[in-house]
Amino acid sequence: MNREQKAAVVEELAGEISAASAVFAVDYRGITVAQVAELRTRLRAADTKLRVVKNTLTERAVDKAGASELKSILEGPTALAFVHGDAATAAKALSDTNRALRIMEFKGGLMDGSVLSADDLRSIARLPARSVLHAQLVGTVAAPLSGVVRTLNALIGGLALQLGAIAAGRSEQPQGEAASDAAESDA
Repeated sequence: MNREQKAAVVEELAGEISAASAVFAVDYRGITVAQVAELRTRLRAADTKLRVVKNTLTERAVDKAGASELKSILEGPTALAFVHGDAATAAKALSDTNRALRIMEFKGGLMDGSVLSADDLRSIARLPARSVLHAQLVGTVAAPLSGVVRTLNALIGGLALQLGAIAAGRSEQPQGEAASDAAESDA
């Protein structure tokens, strides 16, 4: 790779680091090309891009992007996952691959300007996806409202039954009064 190509790679990496909502670093030592291709497919579903670039070029890109916190994790073979979508889904894909292959390890990362350790990434991988969290939040907010609606429906239903009984009682009462009036006139 000549100097201009290296400069282009550094520029491209700096742009990806800056544009990503999170950057996860993993040790990819021992993973095959086919396994990387499968991982990239899983990550694509999470709107995440996996790149393997020499650490020297990545260090230059990190400096250019202003994310020097990543320098400490750039030791040994390092693949970077640039997350543009749901960080939990991306971390889960990386974690699932590690669990299946037992050769890939989290190194750390950066999310919203905060440095993440390998343990932080494992914790993120255990979180439910953003859409699941949204559904849980809506369910939590809607539960009391649903209770109020059920209570009001029961009250309205009870009121309707009482009104129905009163209406039925009145319609029977005039007939009953007419019968008693007829009985009095016969006597």
